[in-house]
Amino acid sequence: MENATAMFSNGAAYERLMGRWSQKVGHGFLDWFAAAPGRDWLDVGCGNGAFTEVIAARSACATLSGIDPAEGQIAYARQRPATDDVAFHIGDAQALPFADASFDVAVMALVIAFVPDPARAVRELARVTRPAGLSGTYMWDRLEGGLPLTPLFRELAAMGYEVPNPLKTGASSRETLHQLWQDAGFHDVQTTTLQITVAFDDFEDFWHSNTLPAGPQAATLKALSDTERDILRARLRASLPTDAKGRIAYSAMANAVKGHRSA
Repeated sequence: MENATAMFSNGAAYERLMGRWSQKVGHGFLDWFAAAPGRDWLDVGCGNGAFTEVIAARSACATLSGIDPAEGQIAYARQRPATDDVAFHIGDAQALPFADASFDVAVMALVIAFVPDPARAVRELARVTRPAGLSGTYMWDRLEGGLPLTPLFRELAAMGYEVPNPLKTGASSRETLHQLWQDAGFHDVQTTTLQITVAFDDFEDFWHSNTLPAGPQAATLKALSDTERDILRARLRASLPTDAKGRIAYSAMANAVKGHRSA
């Protein structure tokens, strides 16, 4: 996960770029996931704790642990008021530093498509999940334009600047997620698509939120000249769905999967 670690090392930048949307879709995921209260939870690839905070607030966990390879993200996660009781660790989703059958619930939020070997990561989720325990993930559907960053990527591409794609994009489809969970030994595997509205107060809110030094687009944006940045701004102003008060809103969607660990 080295590339992803570098792209998302800044916890504060990630919070404005993606954290709020992660939390918004995370609420929908937990509604659908329907884990029982009083369980031991693990949040794999917890990043800056955006989804971990939602779990802590909503899931009545007995214990809650989070793990991520980026020290900067973990440092930010530890500062969240709602994560005081969370045990945070630095580590790799493909080699979790936990014993077999350590958790009742193991989840990943917006991570699996960044993992070099998604199947290995899902097998690790299965390994640390107790028999009959529940595991799941959700991931923006980039193949169908579901990313909150899609408008920015679209205009960069129209200008001839393809954003480097570190995602295993197939790992974000419902079909692939279903297969990954089945292959790892989970049963009663189910998938769904979660949709949210991404909203900004005005164009400057959109621009400053989406041009922070985090994410796969950061290097491309940094390489633009002042003239190219002005052209990009103009293209986005013209193409973004904007109401009479200047507010911007559009849809993003993530695919999700869940399944129970076999006994």
